[in-house]
Amino acid sequence: MISKTLFLRETKSNYKIVLIFLAVLTMYGSMVVAMFDPKLGESLRAMAESMPQIFSAFGMTSVADTLIDFLASYLYGMIFIFFPLIFIILVSNRIMARYIERGSMAYLLATPTKRSTVAFTEAIFLIIGCFILAVYVTVLCITTSAILFPGDLDIGRFIILNIGLFGVFLCFSGICYCSTCLFSDSKYPYAIGASLCVVFVLIKMISQVSDKADKFKYATPLTLFDTSGIITGETSAYIGILILYGIGIILYGIGIRYFSRRDLSI
Repeated sequence: MISKTLFLRETKSNYKIVLIFLAVLTMYGSMVVAMFDPKLGESLRAMAESMPQIFSAFGMTSVADTLIDFLASYLYGMIFIFFPLIFIILVSNRIMARYIERGSMAYLLATPTKRSTVAFTEAIFLIIGCFILAVYVTVLCITTSAILFPGDLDIGRFIILNIGLFGVFLCFSGICYCSTCLFSDSKYPYAIGASLCVVFVLIKMISQVSDKADKFKYATPLTLFDTSGIITGETSAYIGILILYGIGIILYGIGIRYFSRRDLSI
């Protein structure tokens, strides 16, 4: 069901974007890993106490004594979610809405390629792009940790943590992809899909600022990505990961099905 020609075309058109975001993640990921030092715990704790709302908003709620806890707090609380989200928003718009808006989809659908094949190919391309980011940050952090702090990283738990991170990517990309399949004008996917994902991130940040705002965490799927629960091996955290995967897969399925049957104004 995949069009190799279309997939290669998307690869050629978007590889620079992938490389740019890999470079950004490399910079932040390696820098944060290098910052780890249990001896600095008291200094970080003092900074957190002086700016509690800022630290809490970005998921830096506690001073970690282990490397995996440190990475989960300082990378997986916001950085490894926010930048990949920008990537997802950009690429999801480029692979579907842009073609429809510019009329390129008319030419594409005039070929023997079925609509379902087009939609499925674009979905697979976006999923693979997200998978590349998730695998890259996993390898990056493991490699950097092995060089700077050999033996300090619990690799098994860390891999599970990144499986959960990919679940977040799948969920967000499913929202954006489904949105691009529902609307012909590219401004609507941005207004609905992209904005919804950004709102989810903001809600997550707000819910972490104070106990009064804690109830808002149930309004965002990011709550399902429980980094501390994953590290300690809690069953509920694993269930949350499965739910994220389920949401993403369902939204991709809805997008593909709707695009295959919709009446395109092209």
